[in-house]
Amino acid sequence: MDRAVQLSEAALMGWLILLLIAVGASGAALWLRFPRPLWTMLGAALALGGVGYAWQGRPTLGASAPAPRPDALLDNDAISELRGQLIGRYGGEAAMFTAADALSRSGNKRTAVQIMLGAVGGDRTSVPYWTELGNVLFAHDGYQMSPAARFAFRRARTLGPGDPTPFFFEGLAWMRAGDFRKARVFWNRALELSPADAAYRPAIEQRVMLLDQAIRMMGE
Repeated sequence: MDRAVQLSEAALMGWLILLLIAVGASGAALWLRFPRPLWTMLGAALALGGVGYAWQGRPTLGASAPAPRPDALLDNDAISELRGQLIGRYGGEAAMFTAADALSRSGNKRTAVQIMLGAVGGDRTSVPYWTELGNVLFAHDGYQMSPAARFAFRRARTLGPGDPTPFFFEGLAWMRAGDFRKARVFWNRALELSPADAAYRPAIEQRVMLLDQAIRMMGE
């Protein structure tokens, strides 16, 4: 009986978290004065995220720590967890990140770009918004570091020179583009900027170590 109660509480907590994300995204869109078409797109993204949570989230399963593995470098769930540690999970910026990611992963890459252009237009000083704009532009442009994606990442780094977030995600983009050496430059910088007691530092440190191993194995 106790186990059943725990599972029910876990499921309820999962849906409450999803509700907080939806409220955060709506609040951010209202504050940023999104035009009506972008509201529709954002609503679709949040609905998509909810369906994905119901289908794949399996909130009633107990948590377990996965063993470190090389493919964790590009594991979407692990990256989402790290992103939450870097920028938070419940604010408007985190909600926009979640919505844009959901759209991009579902193939609606152009819509994801439009969502983030609207977010950046409403708050031109947001490091997370510029970072996510770089992410979705990278995906939209065939997973290549196009001039537009580079500009967005560079703008994020300029606005937040002491923030590891843009450095980490730009490194991730370079890695996905196949340039491991450039990825290492940005990940090393992200690690340097991570406080010793930061919850996300071990995850970045592990990725730097695995990336170094991959580079050595390939003889680069």
